[in-house]
Amino acid sequence: MATIAQEAAATIRPIIRLSVGHSKRVRQGHPWVYSNEIDMNEATKRLAPGTVATLIDAGDERLGVVTFNPHSLLAARILSRDPNAEIDTAFIEARLNAALALRSALFDTPHYRLIHAEADGLPGLIIDRLGDVFVVQLNSAGMETLRDEITAALNTLFKPRAVVLRRDGTVRTLEGLARAEPELIGALDGPVETIEGDVRFLADPLHGQKTGWYFDQRDNRDFASRLAPGRRVLDAYCHTGGFALRAAASGASAVIGLDSSEPALALARQAAAVNGLETLTTFEHGDAFGALAAQGVAGERYGLVIADPPSFVKSKKEIAPGLRAYRKLTRLSAALVEPGGFLVIASCSHHVETMAFLAEVHAGLRDAGREGRLLRLAGAGADHPSHTALPESAYLKCAALALD
Repeated sequence: MATIAQEAAATIRPIIRLSVGHSKRVRQGHPWVYSNEIDMNEATKRLAPGTVATLIDAGDERLGVVTFNPHSLLAARILSRDPNAEIDTAFIEARLNAALALRSALFDTPHYRLIHAEADGLPGLIIDRLGDVFVVQLNSAGMETLRDEITAALNTLFKPRAVVLRRDGTVRTLEGLARAEPELIGALDGPVETIEGDVRFLADPLHGQKTGWYFDQRDNRDFASRLAPGRRVLDAYCHTGGFALRAAASGASAVIGLDSSEPALALARQAAAVNGLETLTTFEHGDAFGALAAQGVAGERYGLVIADPPSFVKSKKEIAPGLRAYRKLTRLSAALVEPGGFLVIASCSHHVETMAFLAEVHAGLRDAGREGRLLRLAGAGADHPSHTALPESAYLKCAALALD
């Protein structure tokens, strides 16, 4: 039962009214409301981006609490199905505690994605935990509005050494939000260590890609590392050395990491030294497509090739050229795999459906004159849960193949 304070808060909140016939998806559990489903009257249009509001249907039934942005196609994001919920620091703490309980059951060390947006009940928010450092992506106007409550909740629950607020994601432009330099709360004296598979990695929470580290590939790195012993390994798009250093630590005979970001490569080299793997690893700067093609011409061969590129498809209009890029990447990578070797290739483009990705992988193998068996097809790790009403939130696809 709602308290008097909760009922009062619900009463004074702005109202977002669904148009007639547009409540079905919300009632069935979908966490988003699009602008064309809302009665956009003048008062609603004047609401500030990120406003916390009560969602009602055309018959005035209250359906929950949302954050609202009149300037976005994705206009409302559901925070709570309880229309009396008070959205304050205590509410954020409760969400964080639930997420922490789940991650504590899954992982032995405090290195994981703590909040994965809608799936953890905080749409538009990403929080990665690297020990006592928390990297926060504020990807929606609503989460930007709740910035103080988020940082207060983190401080209460974790007493972190540092919290880094990242506002540089391209998704912010869809919300009408400016991209900005990171905001540091606390102190950092250099790269931050994260641990995976007994390997110590270094991440840059302030200026690294995304949050500085990709926890989503954890399980796929586990699998790839089991293919590495005794093999020569090439890790294209190696970033800060995730796949490369796991392969080296698992007994690869030699590992080459390739990336176009020199700052990321510098961290990979430092991490190799920290783990005593510098004699097994070489990290090279370059464009992956060009380097893979050149190595193919030179006759280079590897027992394991890993290709984990950034998103080739950032919008629906890029699907066709993006699919062609996955086909080309597969062709160039497969040409470098020795007979009986392995190829691990991934797509993090949520616009690319799984079967479409696999079709391009198959076509790329055929272009390279190779045949392969699909050993494993997997997504992101368990700290990246998917919302059951948002199939597009299961964005990552990673295929491991044995080639003839």
